Amino acid sequence: MPKEEKKQTASAQSAPMETVKRTTIADVYQAAKQLEGVARHTELIHSDYFSEISRNDVYLKPENLQHTGAFKLRGAYNKISQLTEAEKQRGVITASAGNHAQGVAYAAQKLGVKAVICMPATTPILKVEGTKALGAEVVLHGDGFDDAYAHSLELQKEHGYVYVHPFNDLQVLLGQGTTALEIVQDMKDVDAILVPIGGGGFASGVALATKLAAPQVKVYGVEPANAACMKEALKAKQIVTLDSADTVADGCAVKTAGDLTYAFCQNYLDGIITVSEMEIMGALLSLIEKHKLIAEGAGVLSLAALSKLPFKGKKVAAIVSGGNIDISTISALIDKALIARGRVFAFSVQLPDKPGQLLKVAQLLTDENANVIKLDHDQAMVTDSFKKVQLTVTCETHNEEHIRRIVRALEKNGFEINRVY
Repeated sequence: MPKEEKKQTASAQSAPMETVKRTTIADVYQAAKQLEGVARHTELIHSDYFSEISRNDVYLKPENLQHTGAFKLRGAYNKISQLTEAEKQRGVITASAGNHAQGVAYAAQKLGVKAVICMPATTPILKVEGTKALGAEVVLHGDGFDDAYAHSLELQKEHGYVYVHPFNDLQVLLGQGTTALEIVQDMKDVDAILVPIGGGGFASGVALATKLAAPQVKVYGVEPANAACMKEALKAKQIVTLDSADTVADGCAVKTAGDLTYAFCQNYLDGIITVSEMEIMGALLSLIEKHKLIAEGAGVLSLAALSKLPFKGKKVAAIVSGGNIDISTISALIDKALIARGRVFAFSVQLPDKPGQLLKVAQLLTDENANVIKLDHDQAMVTDSFKKVQLTVTCETHNEEHIRRIVRALEKNGFEINRVY
Protein backbone atom coordinates (compact mmCIF):
# COMPACT_ATOMS: atom_id res chain seq x y z
CA MET A 1 0.00 0.00 0.00
CA PRO A 2 1.44 3.46 -0.88
CA LYS A 3 2.39 5.65 2.09
CA GLU A 4 -0.25 8.28 1.27
CA GLU A 5 -2.98 5.63 1.21
CA LYS A 6 -1.80 4.26 4.56
CA LYS A 7 -1.97 7.76 6.05
CA GLN A 8 -5.54 8.29 4.81
CA THR A 9 -6.66 4.92 6.16
CA ALA A 10 -5.19 5.64 9.59
CA SER A 11 -6.91 9.03 9.61
CA ALA A 12 -10.28 7.48 8.70
CA GLN A 13 -9.91 4.92 11.49
CA SER A 14 -8.95 7.53 14.10
CA ALA A 15 -11.73 10.01 13.25
CA PRO A 16 -14.51 8.18 15.16
CA MET A 17 -12.33 7.90 18.28
CA GLU A 18 -11.55 11.62 18.08
CA THR A 19 -15.30 12.24 18.07
CA VAL A 20 -15.65 10.04 21.16
CA LYS A 21 -12.94 11.99 22.98
CA ARG A 22 -14.40 15.42 22.30
CA THR A 23 -18.03 14.50 23.10
CA THR A 24 -19.07 15.60 26.59
CA ILE A 25 -22.05 15.29 28.90
CA ALA A 26 -22.96 18.85 27.91
CA ASP A 27 -23.70 17.52 24.41
CA VAL A 28 -26.21 15.04 25.84
CA TYR A 29 -27.84 17.75 27.97
CA GLN A 30 -28.10 19.91 24.86
CA ALA A 31 -29.95 17.06 23.14
CA ALA A 32 -32.26 16.78 26.16
CA LYS A 33 -33.02 20.50 25.83
CA GLN A 34 -33.86 20.05 22.13
CA LEU A 35 -36.28 17.27 23.07
CA GLU A 36 -38.16 19.17 25.77
CA GLY A 37 -41.87 19.03 24.99
CA VAL A 38 -41.26 16.52 22.17
CA ALA A 39 -40.04 13.24 23.66
CA ARG A 40 -42.07 11.67 26.47
CA HIS A 41 -40.28 11.10 29.77
CA THR A 42 -41.19 7.42 30.19
CA GLU A 43 -41.53 6.44 33.85
CA LEU A 44 -39.74 3.40 35.28
CA ILE A 45 -41.92 0.38 36.12
CA HIS A 46 -40.84 -2.05 38.83
CA SER A 47 -41.13 -5.71 37.82
CA ASP A 48 -41.66 -8.34 40.52
CA TYR A 49 -41.57 -11.08 37.88
CA PHE A 50 -38.32 -10.12 36.15
CA SER A 51 -36.76 -9.34 39.53
CA GLU A 52 -37.53 -12.86 40.72
CA ILE A 53 -36.19 -14.67 37.64
CA SER A 54 -32.98 -12.59 37.52
CA ARG A 55 -32.48 -12.31 41.30
CA ASN A 56 -31.96 -8.58 40.86
CA ASP A 57 -34.21 -5.58 41.52
CA VAL A 58 -35.49 -4.90 38.00
CA TYR A 59 -37.16 -1.78 36.62
CA LEU A 60 -38.49 -1.47 33.07
CA LYS A 61 -37.86 1.69 31.04
CA PRO A 62 -40.91 1.50 28.68
CA GLU A 63 -39.78 3.32 25.54
CA ASN A 64 -42.44 1.26 23.76
CA LEU A 65 -44.78 3.89 25.22
CA GLN A 66 -42.80 6.71 23.59
CA HIS A 67 -44.37 8.82 20.82
CA THR A 68 -44.19 6.69 17.62
CA GLY A 69 -43.80 3.61 19.84
CA ALA A 70 -40.00 3.60 20.20
CA PHE A 71 -36.94 5.47 21.46
CA LYS A 72 -35.88 6.34 17.89
CA LEU A 73 -37.82 9.60 17.97
CA ARG A 74 -35.21 11.03 20.36
CA GLY A 75 -32.26 10.76 17.98
CA ALA A 76 -34.17 11.66 14.84
CA TYR A 77 -35.63 14.84 16.31
CA ASN A 78 -32.32 15.92 17.83
CA LYS A 79 -30.62 15.56 14.45
CA ILE A 80 -33.24 17.25 12.28
CA SER A 81 -33.93 20.08 14.73
CA GLN A 82 -30.29 21.17 14.50
CA LEU A 83 -30.09 21.34 10.70
CA THR A 84 -29.64 24.75 9.09
CA GLU A 85 -32.57 26.31 7.25
CA ALA A 86 -30.84 25.54 3.95
CA GLU A 87 -30.48 21.88 4.93
CA LYS A 88 -34.13 21.70 6.00
CA GLN A 89 -35.16 23.04 2.61
CA ARG A 90 -33.33 20.15 0.92
CA GLY A 91 -35.33 17.58 2.88
CA VAL A 92 -34.04 14.49 4.69
CA ILE A 93 -33.68 10.83 3.78
CA THR A 94 -32.91 7.67 5.73
CA ALA A 95 -33.14 3.90 5.68
CA SER A 96 -34.84 1.96 8.42
CA ALA A 97 -36.51 -1.32 9.31
CA GLY A 98 -39.27 0.72 10.92
CA ASN A 99 -38.79 2.57 14.21
CA HIS A 100 -36.19 5.06 12.99
CA ALA A 101 -38.41 5.61 9.96
CA GLN A 102 -41.31 6.70 12.15
CA GLY A 103 -39.00 8.77 14.33
CA VAL A 104 -37.68 10.66 11.29
CA ALA A 105 -41.17 11.05 9.85
CA TYR A 106 -42.53 12.38 13.15
CA ALA A 107 -39.64 14.82 13.61
CA ALA A 108 -39.80 16.00 10.00
CA GLN A 109 -43.55 16.58 10.25
CA LYS A 110 -43.10 18.58 13.48
CA LEU A 111 -40.37 20.70 11.91
CA GLY A 112 -41.94 21.12 8.47
CA VAL A 113 -39.27 19.16 6.60
CA LYS A 114 -39.78 16.74 3.70
CA ALA A 115 -38.81 13.16 4.62
CA VAL A 116 -38.08 10.20 2.34
CA ILE A 117 -37.75 6.80 4.01
CA CYS A 118 -36.25 3.68 2.38
CA MET A 119 -37.51 0.52 4.06
CA PRO A 120 -36.89 -3.17 3.30
CA ALA A 121 -39.72 -4.76 1.33
CA THR A 122 -40.05 -7.23 4.23
CA THR A 123 -40.88 -4.52 6.79
CA PRO A 124 -44.08 -5.29 8.79
CA ILE A 125 -47.04 -3.43 7.32
CA LEU A 126 -47.77 -1.72 10.66
CA LYS A 127 -44.45 0.12 10.47
CA VAL A 128 -44.87 1.02 6.80
CA GLU A 129 -48.36 2.43 7.30
CA GLY A 130 -47.32 4.18 10.50
CA THR A 131 -44.52 5.96 8.63
CA LYS A 132 -46.78 7.01 5.76
CA ALA A 133 -49.38 8.30 8.23
CA LEU A 134 -46.77 10.75 9.55
CA GLY A 135 -46.43 12.33 6.13
CA ALA A 136 -43.22 10.70 4.90
CA GLU A 137 -42.62 9.32 1.41
CA VAL A 138 -41.88 5.60 1.75
CA VAL A 139 -39.72 3.69 -0.73
CA LEU A 140 -39.69 -0.11 -0.27
CA HIS A 141 -36.51 -1.78 -1.52
CA GLY A 142 -34.59 -5.02 -0.89
CA ASP A 143 -34.81 -7.88 1.60
CA GLY A 144 -33.12 -6.23 4.58
CA PHE A 145 -31.72 -3.04 6.07
CA ASP A 146 -28.47 -3.18 4.10
CA ASP A 147 -30.32 -3.25 0.76
CA ALA A 148 -32.57 -0.37 1.76
CA TYR A 149 -29.58 1.59 3.04
CA ALA A 150 -27.67 1.22 -0.24
CA HIS A 151 -30.71 2.42 -2.18
CA SER A 152 -31.17 5.42 0.13
CA LEU A 153 -27.60 6.54 -0.59
CA GLU A 154 -28.35 6.46 -4.31
CA LEU A 155 -31.45 8.61 -3.80
CA GLN A 156 -29.54 11.01 -1.56
CA LYS A 157 -26.91 11.51 -4.25
CA GLU A 158 -29.57 11.96 -6.93
CA HIS A 159 -31.77 14.46 -5.06
CA GLY A 160 -29.41 16.17 -2.59
CA TYR A 161 -31.27 15.19 0.57
CA VAL A 162 -29.63 15.45 4.01
CA TYR A 163 -28.94 11.98 5.38
CA VAL A 164 -30.25 11.04 8.84
CA HIS A 165 -28.48 7.79 9.63
CA PRO A 166 -30.40 5.41 11.92
CA PHE A 167 -27.41 4.88 14.21
CA ASN A 168 -24.01 6.02 12.90
CA ASP A 169 -24.50 9.74 13.55
CA LEU A 170 -23.37 11.81 16.54
CA GLN A 171 -26.53 13.90 16.88
CA VAL A 172 -28.69 10.79 16.56
CA LEU A 173 -26.87 8.88 19.28
CA LEU A 174 -26.82 11.94 21.56
CA GLY A 175 -30.59 12.08 21.29
CA GLN A 176 -30.83 8.38 22.15
CA GLY A 177 -28.61 9.03 25.16
CA THR A 178 -31.28 11.18 26.78
CA THR A 179 -32.99 7.90 27.70
CA ALA A 180 -30.13 7.21 30.12
CA LEU A 181 -30.32 10.71 31.62
CA GLU A 182 -33.93 9.99 32.58
CA ILE A 183 -32.97 6.65 34.15
CA VAL A 184 -30.19 8.05 36.36
CA GLN A 185 -32.41 11.00 37.27
CA ASP A 186 -35.32 8.77 38.28
CA MET A 187 -33.24 6.06 40.01
CA LYS A 188 -30.08 7.60 41.42
CA ASP A 189 -28.95 4.30 42.96
CA VAL A 190 -29.25 2.26 39.75
CA ASP A 191 -26.40 -0.26 39.41
CA ALA A 192 -26.76 -1.35 35.79
CA ILE A 193 -28.59 -0.52 32.56
CA LEU A 194 -29.41 -2.98 29.79
CA VAL A 195 -29.80 -1.59 26.27
CA PRO A 196 -30.45 -3.39 22.96
CA ILE A 197 -27.98 -3.18 20.06
CA GLY A 198 -28.76 -3.14 16.35
CA GLY A 199 -26.25 -0.89 14.63
CA GLY A 200 -25.18 0.50 17.99
CA GLY A 201 -26.64 4.02 18.10
CA PHE A 202 -28.86 3.43 21.12
CA ALA A 203 -26.17 1.58 23.04
CA SER A 204 -23.62 4.28 22.18
CA GLY A 205 -25.82 7.09 23.41
CA VAL A 206 -26.95 5.28 26.55
CA ALA A 207 -23.41 4.15 27.45
CA LEU A 208 -21.97 7.62 26.80
CA ALA A 209 -24.61 9.46 28.84
CA THR A 210 -24.49 6.93 31.67
CA LYS A 211 -20.72 6.86 32.04
CA LEU A 212 -20.40 10.65 31.93
CA ALA A 213 -23.35 11.33 34.26
CA ALA A 214 -22.96 8.33 36.61
CA PRO A 215 -19.66 6.51 35.90
CA GLN A 216 -20.25 3.88 38.59
CA VAL A 217 -23.22 2.44 36.68
CA LYS A 218 -22.57 -0.60 34.47
CA VAL A 219 -23.97 -0.60 30.94
CA TYR A 220 -24.52 -3.86 29.04
CA GLY A 221 -25.55 -4.07 25.42
CA VAL A 222 -27.80 -6.93 24.31
CA GLU A 223 -27.79 -8.45 20.82
CA PRO A 224 -29.60 -11.34 19.15
CA ALA A 225 -27.17 -14.25 18.85
CA ASN A 226 -28.15 -14.42 15.17
CA ALA A 227 -27.23 -10.77 14.54
CA ALA A 228 -24.40 -9.94 16.94
CA CYS A 229 -22.51 -7.51 14.70
CA MET A 230 -21.20 -5.31 17.55
CA LYS A 231 -20.01 -8.23 19.67
CA GLU A 232 -18.12 -9.65 16.70
CA ALA A 233 -16.62 -6.24 15.91
CA LEU A 234 -15.38 -5.74 19.48
CA LYS A 235 -14.00 -9.28 19.51
CA ALA A 236 -12.13 -8.71 16.21
CA LYS A 237 -11.14 -5.17 17.23
CA GLN A 238 -12.48 -3.89 13.91
CA ILE A 239 -15.77 -3.54 12.04
CA VAL A 240 -16.97 -6.84 10.59
CA THR A 241 -19.90 -7.74 8.34
CA LEU A 242 -21.96 -10.78 9.28
CA ASP A 243 -23.00 -13.29 6.63
CA SER A 244 -26.61 -12.96 7.79
CA ALA A 245 -28.79 -11.26 10.39
CA ASP A 246 -31.86 -13.49 10.62
CA THR A 247 -33.74 -12.76 13.83
CA VAL A 248 -37.26 -12.16 15.17
CA ALA A 249 -35.80 -8.93 16.54
CA ASP A 250 -36.10 -7.33 13.09
CA GLY A 251 -35.27 -3.86 14.44
CA CYS A 252 -31.82 -5.18 15.35
CA ALA A 253 -31.22 -7.25 12.20
CA VAL A 254 -28.07 -5.34 11.21
CA LYS A 255 -25.07 -7.06 9.62
CA THR A 256 -22.53 -4.24 10.06
CA ALA A 257 -22.12 -1.92 13.04
CA GLY A 258 -21.27 1.74 12.42
CA ASP A 259 -17.67 2.90 12.77
CA LEU A 260 -18.75 5.74 15.06
CA THR A 261 -20.99 3.53 17.20
CA TYR A 262 -18.24 0.92 17.36
CA ALA A 263 -15.87 3.53 18.78
CA PHE A 264 -18.39 4.66 21.41
CA CYS A 265 -19.25 1.08 22.42
CA GLN A 266 -15.59 0.14 22.59
CA ASN A 267 -14.95 3.09 24.89
CA TYR A 268 -18.02 3.00 27.15
CA LEU A 269 -19.81 -0.38 27.16
CA ASP A 270 -19.06 -2.79 30.01
CA GLY A 271 -20.01 -5.83 27.96
CA ILE A 272 -22.39 -7.43 25.49
CA ILE A 273 -24.84 -10.25 26.20
CA THR A 274 -26.31 -12.31 23.36
CA VAL A 275 -29.72 -13.97 23.51
CA SER A 276 -31.33 -16.76 21.50
CA GLU A 277 -34.49 -16.53 19.42
CA MET A 278 -36.40 -18.60 21.98
CA GLU A 279 -35.18 -16.35 24.81
CA ILE A 280 -36.44 -13.31 22.89
CA MET A 281 -39.86 -14.87 22.29
CA GLY A 282 -40.05 -16.02 25.90
CA ALA A 283 -39.31 -12.49 27.15
CA LEU A 284 -42.03 -11.10 24.88
CA LEU A 285 -44.57 -13.58 26.26
CA SER A 286 -43.58 -12.76 29.85
CA LEU A 287 -43.88 -9.01 29.28
CA ILE A 288 -47.39 -9.46 27.88
CA GLU A 289 -48.53 -11.87 30.60
CA LYS A 290 -46.96 -10.18 33.60
CA HIS A 291 -47.12 -6.48 32.67
CA LYS A 292 -49.81 -6.33 29.97
CA LEU A 293 -47.35 -4.42 27.77
CA ILE A 294 -46.82 -4.99 24.05
CA ALA A 295 -43.32 -4.87 22.59
CA GLU A 296 -41.59 -6.02 19.43
CA GLY A 297 -38.79 -8.58 19.23
CA ALA A 298 -36.00 -5.99 19.41
CA GLY A 299 -37.88 -4.25 22.20
CA VAL A 300 -37.47 -7.13 24.66
CA LEU A 301 -33.78 -7.94 24.13
CA SER A 302 -32.89 -6.39 27.50
CA LEU A 303 -35.51 -8.53 29.25
CA ALA A 304 -34.21 -11.67 27.53
CA ALA A 305 -30.75 -10.97 28.96
CA LEU A 306 -31.76 -10.46 32.59
CA SER A 307 -31.11 -14.07 33.61
CA LYS A 308 -27.61 -13.87 32.11
CA LEU A 309 -26.29 -10.94 34.16
CA PRO A 310 -22.96 -11.64 35.92
CA PHE A 311 -24.27 -10.41 39.30
CA LYS A 312 -27.21 -10.70 41.71
CA GLY A 313 -28.91 -8.35 44.15
CA LYS A 314 -28.39 -5.17 42.12
CA LYS A 315 -30.78 -2.49 40.86
CA VAL A 316 -31.15 -2.91 37.12
CA ALA A 317 -32.93 -0.79 34.51
CA ALA A 318 -33.92 -2.81 31.43
CA ILE A 319 -34.92 -0.67 28.46
CA VAL A 320 -37.95 -1.90 26.51
CA SER A 321 -36.96 -0.10 23.33
CA GLY A 322 -40.00 -0.38 21.06
CA GLY A 323 -43.52 -1.71 20.66
CA ASN A 324 -44.28 -1.50 16.95
CA ILE A 325 -45.37 -5.00 16.04
CA ASP A 326 -48.30 -6.14 13.91
CA ILE A 327 -50.94 -8.53 15.23
CA SER A 328 -50.05 -11.45 12.94
CA THR A 329 -46.38 -11.28 13.94
CA ILE A 330 -47.09 -11.07 17.65
CA SER A 331 -49.53 -13.99 17.37
CA ALA A 332 -46.87 -16.15 15.69
CA LEU A 333 -44.23 -15.21 18.28
CA ILE A 334 -46.56 -15.95 21.18
CA ASP A 335 -47.46 -19.35 19.70
CA LYS A 336 -43.78 -20.27 19.37
CA ALA A 337 -43.02 -19.07 22.89
CA LEU A 338 -45.91 -21.12 24.31
CA ILE A 339 -44.61 -24.24 22.55
CA ALA A 340 -41.06 -23.61 23.78
CA ARG A 341 -42.29 -23.34 27.37
CA GLY A 342 -44.38 -26.49 27.21
CA ARG A 343 -47.63 -24.52 27.39
CA VAL A 344 -48.95 -26.06 24.17
CA PHE A 345 -48.56 -29.75 23.31
CA ALA A 346 -49.55 -31.46 20.05
CA PHE A 347 -49.35 -35.19 19.37
CA SER A 348 -50.65 -37.74 16.91
CA VAL A 349 -51.71 -41.33 17.59
CA GLN A 350 -53.11 -44.16 15.47
CA LEU A 351 -56.32 -45.63 16.87
CA PRO A 352 -58.30 -48.78 16.01
CA ASP A 353 -61.25 -47.69 13.84
CA LYS A 354 -63.96 -48.69 16.30
CA PRO A 355 -66.30 -46.86 18.67
CA GLY A 356 -65.01 -45.56 22.01
CA GLN A 357 -61.34 -44.99 21.16
CA LEU A 358 -61.60 -41.21 20.83
CA LEU A 359 -63.57 -41.02 24.07
CA LYS A 360 -60.88 -43.05 25.84
CA VAL A 361 -58.14 -40.59 24.75
CA ALA A 362 -60.32 -37.64 25.73
CA GLN A 363 -60.92 -39.11 29.20
CA LEU A 364 -57.21 -39.66 29.79
CA LEU A 365 -56.51 -36.04 28.84
CA THR A 366 -59.28 -34.87 31.16
CA ASP A 367 -57.85 -36.95 34.02
CA GLU A 368 -54.46 -35.28 33.46
CA ASN A 369 -56.05 -31.80 33.41
CA ALA A 370 -55.09 -31.05 29.79
CA ASN A 371 -57.40 -28.74 27.86
CA VAL A 372 -57.99 -29.84 24.24
CA ILE A 373 -57.98 -26.83 21.87
CA LYS A 374 -57.80 -28.64 18.52
CA LEU A 375 -58.58 -32.14 17.32
CA ASP A 376 -58.33 -33.82 13.90
CA HIS A 377 -59.69 -37.36 13.32
CA ASP A 378 -58.53 -38.56 9.87
CA GLN A 379 -58.84 -42.05 8.40
CA ALA A 380 -57.14 -41.09 5.13
CA MET A 381 -53.85 -40.31 6.90
CA VAL A 382 -53.27 -44.03 7.65
CA THR A 383 -52.24 -45.66 4.37
CA ASP A 384 -51.07 -49.05 5.63
CA SER A 385 -54.32 -50.15 7.29
CA PHE A 386 -58.03 -49.64 6.67
CA LYS A 387 -58.71 -50.53 10.29
CA LYS A 388 -56.95 -47.54 11.84
CA VAL A 389 -57.46 -43.79 11.97
CA GLN A 390 -54.99 -41.06 12.88
CA LEU A 391 -55.91 -38.69 15.68
CA THR A 392 -54.01 -35.42 16.04
CA VAL A 393 -54.62 -33.47 19.26
CA THR A 394 -53.42 -30.05 20.44
CA CYS A 395 -53.69 -29.30 24.16
CA GLU A 396 -53.04 -26.45 26.56
CA THR A 397 -50.57 -27.67 29.17
CA HIS A 398 -48.72 -26.23 32.18
CA ASN A 399 -45.08 -27.08 31.42
CA GLU A 400 -42.80 -29.88 30.21
CA GLU A 401 -43.38 -31.95 33.33
CA HIS A 402 -47.13 -31.81 32.70
CA ILE A 403 -46.54 -33.00 29.13
CA ARG A 404 -44.41 -35.90 30.38
CA ARG A 405 -47.22 -36.97 32.72
CA ILE A 406 -49.72 -36.93 29.84
CA VAL A 407 -47.39 -39.00 27.65
CA ARG A 408 -46.88 -41.56 30.43
CA ALA A 409 -50.63 -41.85 30.98
CA LEU A 410 -51.31 -42.40 27.27
CA GLU A 411 -48.51 -44.95 26.88
CA LYS A 412 -49.60 -46.79 30.02
CA ASN A 413 -53.00 -47.28 28.37
CA GLY A 414 -51.51 -48.71 25.20
CA PHE A 415 -51.37 -45.60 23.01
CA GLU A 416 -48.16 -45.11 21.04
CA ILE A 417 -47.94 -41.38 20.41
CA ASN A 418 -45.81 -39.18 18.19
CA ARG A 419 -45.08 -35.68 19.49
CA VAL A 420 -45.73 -33.03 16.83
CA TYR A 421 -44.50 -30.16 19.06
